[in-house]
Amino acid sequence: MDYPHPILAREGWPFIVAVLAASVLAWVFAGFAWSIPLWAVSAFVIQFFRDPPRPIPADPLAVLSPADGRIVSLGRAQDPYAQREALRISVFMNVFNVHSNRSPVDGEVTSVNYFPGRFFNADLDKASLENERNAVVLRCDSRTVTVVQVAGLIARRVLCYVAPGQSLRRGERFGFIRFGSRVDLYLPLDARALVSIGDKVHASSTVLAEFAPPAQAL
Repeated sequence: MDYPHPILAREGWPFIVAVLAASVLAWVFAGFAWSIPLWAVSAFVIQFFRDPPRPIPADPLAVLSPADGRIVSLGRAQDPYAQREALRISVFMNVFNVHSNRSPVDGEVTSVNYFPGRFFNADLDKASLENERNAVVLRCDSRTVTVVQVAGLIARRVLCYVAPGQSLRRGERFGFIRFGSRVDLYLPLDARALVSIGDKVHASSTVLAEFAPPAQAL
């Protein structure tokens, strides 16, 4: 699952090529003035599919952000995918955020489950359980970590590239969500949140929480 960072996400290449080709054709056949709206769309598409490399903290107890965006939910919640009470931290991604999803911890994938659903605004709390989503459950030593990719009002495509039995390293790319969405992270209750609602976070480089040291872990 090593994924080089070519600055632009591979999921965006067909869209980028198509919109650039349309912009050039409009310029050639209709003139530059008529092509300006298409060049604006091209700029938006290119920025949406950017996928820059990120520094990855080395602290083994650190839980990294799985996505870019803003913290919209933080607190105790039921993890319906691992059947437990957990600390849930939710990151909302708008259309100007990087939409590449990366593993928050080192761990082994124990299950991957896709659920069809609706397309409410991902900023709303009900989106976690009613929208289209894909849940990846990880075993991190003796701990369970669940990462849920949630489609949004505009997002209509959740992409996940891992399967049960596969190992992930912290910061490793495992999926992508197109055009505005949300990622929910479920952690053990003894994890300590290091962010607050409204905070802006960056995938892999922002530490969302830290696990309790092994001697204190539940």
